[in-house]
Amino acid sequence: MYKLGILTRNATHYATLLEQAQLPDLHIEFCQDHVDTMPDLSQIDILLAEPKLAAQVVLNCPKLKWLQSTWAGNKPLFDLAKKDYLLSGVKDVFQDAMAEYVFAYMLYFSRNIEGFKQRQQKALWQAPVHTTLKGKNLGILGVGNIGKGVAQKAQAFGMQVRGLSHSSRDCMHVDQYFTWSEITTFCAGLDYLLCLLPHSQQTEGVIDAKLLALLPTHCVLINAGRGQTINEQDLLTALQQNTLKAAVLDVFSLEPLISSHPFWSMENVYITQHTAAESQPEDINKIFVKNYVLFMQNLPLQGLLDFHRGY
Repeated sequence: MYKLGILTRNATHYATLLEQAQLPDLHIEFCQDHVDTMPDLSQIDILLAEPKLAAQVVLNCPKLKWLQSTWAGNKPLFDLAKKDYLLSGVKDVFQDAMAEYVFAYMLYFSRNIEGFKQRQQKALWQAPVHTTLKGKNLGILGVGNIGKGVAQKAQAFGMQVRGLSHSSRDCMHVDQYFTWSEITTFCAGLDYLLCLLPHSQQTEGVIDAKLLALLPTHCVLINAGRGQTINEQDLLTALQQNTLKAAVLDVFSLEPLISSHPFWSMENVYITQHTAAESQPEDINKIFVKNYVLFMQNLPLQGLLDFHRGY
């Protein structure tokens, strides 16, 4: 009998879903949404948990065999010395939500929705400057599963898609791949730069003053990956100096973003409170159930993460 601990803000919901699944040889030892007071963890075999919460308890789980993360970002766990267990992430559940988020803002800017609203308020029939996405250049930093989903829909809009990725180069919807040594060419002429990079030692602060200076002044930056990939002071300077048209920011190096941060009051910044593509218990539960069956059969788990690579 495997002993499971559930540690997530939706803990009760997950417990209900797992009870309905009636998985064999699995007993839920605890189910909670905080780490303030924890039960005995010495016998826990499996955790279904949010990375930030799990990182506070895994060192007290000597028998932990497998941890199923409920989030896409798992750096809090990668940063720990403990690496003697299987860690699986979530894949194939965020593509549609992320694409919807990205295109909501690219269409907002290309069709100049705000400009039309302003003309309406002034009862002016003359249309403001506007355009379409067809033929526009989209650069994607981090072409993993989520990035591939965005690229597919971008091609359907007739956009030209550039991808910059360390390992993934197999997306048929990316027109051209680049490496970091080709960052100048990658950035040249971009209309939109989408960052979907994970947070690692290699990606921390990669969007800095040097990279931002390579972008055209009409470019819109969309960060829906990890806040730590951006040097926020450098971005703030670029936005204040209008060397970048706008920034759509879903994530930040420190969350929640402090109320005194200048980003809140800037007209060319759009903040979305880490909601671009949220984990839904029903989706994550399906992944857990599939992986539990694989775990029971001693087969490779779906979405297995590499502690050494950090993703």
